Amino acid sequence: MGTEADWKRSPTAIAELEDSEVLEIFRSSGAFLTGHFILRSGHHSRYFFQCARVGEDLRAIERLAELLLEKLPEGKFETVASPAMGGLVFGQEVARQAGKRFIFLEKTDGGLALRRGFRIASGERILVVEDVITQGGRVQETLDIIQNHGGSPRGVAVMVDRSGGGATFGVPLISLLAMTFPTYPSNDLPADLKGIPAEKLGS
Repeated sequence: MGTEADWKRSPTAIAELEDSEVLEIFRSSGAFLTGHFILRSGHHSRYFFQCARVGEDLRAIERLAELLLEKLPEGKFETVASPAMGGLVFGQEVARQAGKRFIFLEKTDGGLALRRGFRIASGERILVVEDVITQGGRVQETLDIIQNHGGSPRGVAVMVDRSGGGATFGVPLISLLAMTFPTYPSNDLPADLKGIPAEKLGS
Protein backbone atom coordinates (compact mmCIF):
# COMPACT_ATOMS: atom_id res chain seq x y z
CA MET A 1 0.00 0.00 0.00
CA GLY A 2 1.05 3.59 -0.54
CA THR A 3 1.24 6.40 1.94
CA GLU A 4 -1.54 8.88 2.68
CA ALA A 5 0.53 11.56 0.95
CA ASP A 6 0.75 9.36 -2.17
CA TRP A 7 -3.03 9.01 -2.19
CA LYS A 8 -3.60 12.76 -1.97
CA ARG A 9 -1.20 13.34 -4.85
CA SER A 10 -2.81 10.71 -7.06
CA PRO A 11 -4.09 12.33 -10.27
CA THR A 12 -7.73 12.12 -11.27
CA ALA A 13 -7.28 14.02 -14.51
CA ILE A 14 -7.40 12.58 -18.01
CA ALA A 15 -4.90 9.84 -18.80
CA GLU A 16 -3.85 9.17 -22.37
CA LEU A 17 -4.82 5.87 -23.92
CA GLU A 18 -1.70 3.78 -23.66
CA ASP A 19 -0.67 0.21 -23.17
CA SER A 20 -0.97 -0.74 -19.54
CA GLU A 21 -1.73 -3.87 -17.60
CA VAL A 22 -5.06 -2.48 -16.42
CA LEU A 23 -6.23 -1.46 -19.88
CA GLU A 24 -5.13 -4.80 -21.29
CA ILE A 25 -7.26 -6.61 -18.69
CA PHE A 26 -10.27 -4.59 -19.83
CA ARG A 27 -9.56 -5.19 -23.49
CA SER A 28 -8.95 -8.92 -23.18
CA SER A 29 -12.10 -9.45 -21.11
CA GLY A 30 -14.31 -7.61 -23.61
CA ALA A 31 -15.05 -4.90 -21.07
CA PHE A 32 -13.80 -1.99 -23.22
CA LEU A 33 -16.30 -1.51 -26.05
CA THR A 34 -16.67 0.82 -29.03
CA GLY A 35 -19.92 1.74 -30.79
CA HIS A 36 -22.84 3.94 -29.70
CA PHE A 37 -23.84 3.74 -26.06
CA ILE A 38 -26.19 5.50 -23.66
CA LEU A 39 -24.48 6.02 -20.33
CA ARG A 40 -26.10 5.92 -16.90
CA SER A 41 -26.07 9.72 -16.97
CA GLY A 42 -28.25 9.69 -20.12
CA HIS A 43 -25.46 11.08 -22.29
CA HIS A 44 -24.21 9.24 -25.37
CA SER A 45 -20.68 8.00 -26.04
CA ARG A 46 -18.64 6.09 -28.64
CA TYR A 47 -16.97 4.11 -25.85
CA PHE A 48 -18.21 2.04 -22.95
CA PHE A 49 -16.72 0.15 -20.03
CA GLN A 50 -18.77 -2.98 -19.33
CA CYS A 51 -17.06 -3.78 -16.05
CA ALA A 52 -19.32 -6.74 -15.36
CA ARG A 53 -17.37 -8.59 -18.05
CA VAL A 54 -14.18 -8.25 -16.03
CA GLY A 55 -16.03 -9.86 -13.14
CA GLU A 56 -16.41 -13.07 -15.15
CA ASP A 57 -12.75 -13.77 -14.43
CA LEU A 58 -12.11 -13.60 -10.71
CA ARG A 59 -8.37 -13.81 -11.31
CA ALA A 60 -8.63 -10.52 -13.20
CA ILE A 61 -10.63 -8.99 -10.34
CA GLU A 62 -8.02 -10.26 -7.91
CA ARG A 63 -5.23 -8.62 -9.90
CA LEU A 64 -7.10 -5.32 -10.26
CA ALA A 65 -7.68 -5.25 -6.51
CA GLU A 66 -3.98 -5.89 -5.91
CA LEU A 67 -3.07 -2.98 -8.17
CA LEU A 68 -5.56 -0.71 -6.44
CA LEU A 69 -4.37 -1.58 -2.95
CA GLU A 70 -0.83 -0.67 -3.97
CA LYS A 71 -2.12 2.89 -4.39
CA LEU A 72 -4.06 3.10 -1.13
CA PRO A 73 -2.57 4.23 2.19
CA GLU A 74 -2.38 1.44 4.75
CA GLY A 75 -4.59 1.94 7.78
CA LYS A 76 -6.63 4.70 6.16
CA PHE A 77 -9.92 2.75 6.31
CA GLU A 78 -11.51 -0.08 8.26
CA THR A 79 -14.54 -0.85 6.06
CA VAL A 80 -15.23 -1.00 2.33
CA ALA A 81 -18.65 0.01 1.02
CA SER A 82 -19.89 -0.38 -2.55
CA PRO A 83 -23.08 0.65 -4.32
CA ALA A 84 -24.94 -2.20 -6.02
CA MET A 85 -24.55 -3.60 -8.48
CA GLY A 86 -21.45 -2.47 -10.30
CA GLY A 87 -19.08 -2.14 -7.37
CA LEU A 88 -19.98 -5.32 -5.50
CA VAL A 89 -17.53 -7.87 -6.89
CA PHE A 90 -14.61 -5.46 -7.01
CA GLY A 91 -15.35 -3.91 -3.62
CA GLN A 92 -15.61 -7.27 -1.93
CA GLU A 93 -12.27 -8.38 -3.36
CA VAL A 94 -10.60 -5.15 -2.25
CA ALA A 95 -11.97 -5.72 1.26
CA ARG A 96 -10.89 -9.38 1.26
CA GLN A 97 -7.30 -8.59 0.30
CA ALA A 98 -7.12 -5.69 2.75
CA GLY A 99 -8.62 -7.80 5.56
CA LYS A 100 -11.43 -5.28 6.07
CA ARG A 101 -15.17 -5.45 6.62
CA PHE A 102 -17.38 -5.19 3.52
CA ILE A 103 -20.88 -3.75 3.20
CA PHE A 104 -22.99 -2.67 0.25
CA LEU A 105 -25.83 -0.33 -0.56
CA GLU A 106 -28.66 -1.38 -2.84
CA LYS A 107 -31.26 0.24 -5.05
CA THR A 108 -34.66 0.81 -3.52
CA ASP A 109 -37.43 3.22 -4.52
CA GLY A 110 -35.23 4.85 -7.12
CA GLY A 111 -32.28 5.47 -4.80
CA LEU A 112 -29.71 3.68 -2.67
CA ALA A 113 -30.25 2.41 0.85
CA LEU A 114 -28.33 0.61 3.58
CA ARG A 115 -30.31 -2.58 4.27
CA ARG A 116 -29.95 -6.25 5.31
CA GLY A 117 -28.99 -5.39 8.85
CA PHE A 118 -25.82 -3.52 7.95
CA ARG A 119 -24.82 -0.95 10.55
CA ILE A 120 -22.27 1.85 10.48
CA ALA A 121 -20.61 2.83 13.74
CA SER A 122 -20.09 6.45 14.66
CA GLY A 123 -16.82 7.60 13.12
CA GLU A 124 -16.27 4.33 11.23
CA ARG A 125 -13.64 4.95 8.55
CA ILE A 126 -15.05 3.81 5.22
CA LEU A 127 -13.61 3.54 1.72
CA VAL A 128 -16.16 3.64 -1.10
CA VAL A 129 -15.27 1.33 -3.98
CA GLU A 130 -17.06 1.56 -7.35
CA ASP A 131 -16.44 0.19 -10.83
CA VAL A 132 -16.78 3.22 -13.13
CA ILE A 133 -17.62 6.87 -12.56
CA THR A 134 -18.61 9.45 -15.16
CA GLN A 135 -20.46 12.06 -13.14
CA GLY A 136 -20.23 10.21 -9.83
CA GLY A 137 -23.87 10.40 -8.77
CA ARG A 138 -24.06 6.97 -7.14
CA VAL A 139 -20.78 7.49 -5.35
CA GLN A 140 -21.97 10.82 -3.95
CA GLU A 141 -25.22 9.21 -2.83
CA THR A 142 -23.21 6.48 -1.09
CA LEU A 143 -21.03 9.05 0.67
CA ASP A 144 -24.12 10.95 1.83
CA ILE A 145 -25.67 7.79 3.27
CA ILE A 146 -22.45 6.91 5.09
CA GLN A 147 -22.32 10.37 6.65
CA ASN A 148 -26.02 10.29 7.53
CA HIS A 149 -25.37 7.06 9.46
CA GLY A 150 -22.49 8.62 11.38
CA GLY A 151 -19.66 7.11 9.34
CA SER A 152 -16.51 8.87 8.19
CA PRO A 153 -15.83 8.54 4.44
CA ARG A 154 -12.08 8.36 3.92
CA GLY A 155 -11.87 8.12 0.15
CA VAL A 156 -13.27 6.84 -3.12
CA ALA A 157 -11.52 4.18 -5.21
CA VAL A 158 -12.65 3.13 -8.68
CA MET A 159 -11.54 0.89 -11.51
CA VAL A 160 -12.16 3.55 -14.14
CA ASP A 161 -12.52 7.32 -13.70
CA ARG A 162 -13.93 8.66 -16.94
CA SER A 163 -14.94 12.02 -15.49
CA GLY A 164 -11.93 13.86 -16.87
CA GLY A 165 -11.27 15.25 -13.41
CA GLY A 166 -14.82 16.57 -13.14
CA ALA A 167 -15.94 14.23 -10.37
CA THR A 168 -15.04 15.55 -6.93
CA PHE A 169 -16.39 14.29 -3.63
CA GLY A 170 -14.64 16.19 -0.87
CA VAL A 171 -12.50 13.12 -0.12
CA PRO A 172 -9.51 11.69 -2.03
CA LEU A 173 -10.34 9.95 -5.30
CA ILE A 174 -8.06 7.32 -6.80
CA SER A 175 -8.49 5.20 -9.92
CA LEU A 176 -6.75 2.37 -11.68
CA LEU A 177 -7.46 3.95 -15.03
CA ALA A 178 -8.29 7.63 -15.60
CA MET A 179 -9.68 8.14 -19.09
CA THR A 180 -12.19 10.42 -20.68
CA PHE A 181 -14.04 10.53 -23.96
CA PRO A 182 -16.49 13.06 -25.39
CA THR A 183 -20.09 12.49 -24.33
CA TYR A 184 -23.14 14.07 -25.90
CA PRO A 185 -26.72 14.89 -24.89
CA SER A 186 -29.33 13.05 -26.94
CA ASN A 187 -30.35 16.25 -28.73
CA ASP A 188 -26.82 17.10 -29.86
CA LEU A 189 -25.31 13.94 -31.34
CA PRO A 190 -22.52 13.96 -33.93
CA ALA A 191 -23.57 12.78 -37.39
CA ASP A 192 -21.68 9.48 -37.14
CA LEU A 193 -23.42 8.49 -33.89
CA LYS A 194 -26.85 9.35 -35.28
CA GLY A 195 -26.35 6.60 -37.84
CA ILE A 196 -25.54 3.90 -35.28
CA PRO A 197 -28.29 2.31 -33.12
CA ALA A 198 -27.67 3.20 -29.47
CA GLU A 199 -27.21 0.53 -26.81
CA LYS A 200 -27.91 0.94 -23.12
CA LEU A 201 -25.92 -1.86 -21.55
CA GLY A 202 -25.66 -0.99 -17.88
CA SER A 203 -22.26 -1.26 -16.18
